[in-house]
Amino acid sequence: MDPILDKARAGQNALEQLANSIPGFQGYREKELRRDADRLQREYLASRLEESKKGLDGLAASASRAGALDAINDIETARKRLDKVVARIRYADRGYAGFFATIKVDEGALDLVYRYDLGLLQGVEDARAALAAPGANPAQAVKEMIGRLDALDAALAERESILNGIR
Repeated sequence: MDPILDKARAGQNALEQLANSIPGFQGYREKELRRDADRLQREYLASRLEESKKGLDGLAASASRAGALDAINDIETARKRLDKVVARIRYADRGYAGFFATIKVDEGALDLVYRYDLGLLQGVEDARAALAAPGANPAQAVKEMIGRLDALDAALAERESILNGIR
């Protein structure tokens, strides 16, 4: 299922395990664990993607020294898209309804969203890899990164539409 969620479950202390035996409380606790796991996962993805700024900064410095203004424009476009995608990941809807919410979220649909979230990791790694390709033309690497960031942004839009369908 979800490795982060499994770790959260395994890390429960004796009191939490005892509380899970209370009728109705285990479901509440499970949703809290899912919420925490989702937040940790999204924060990890956002920080991994944000690390790419260093590569963009290096390319911007090289392009500036070379006087390549077109490359600097593409780098700034990539930086803006990177910031947008990082914010969308970091502040994405959690797909969680509170214990006393009038609208309840279907657990099966939540599982689908969390599996989908795990797939976002590949999109983040693909965007990072675009800049790290050895021997790649820097201008082409930036354009490749922009394309991968756009694909990741589209995946995040799909995630939002899945969550909107749940509610």
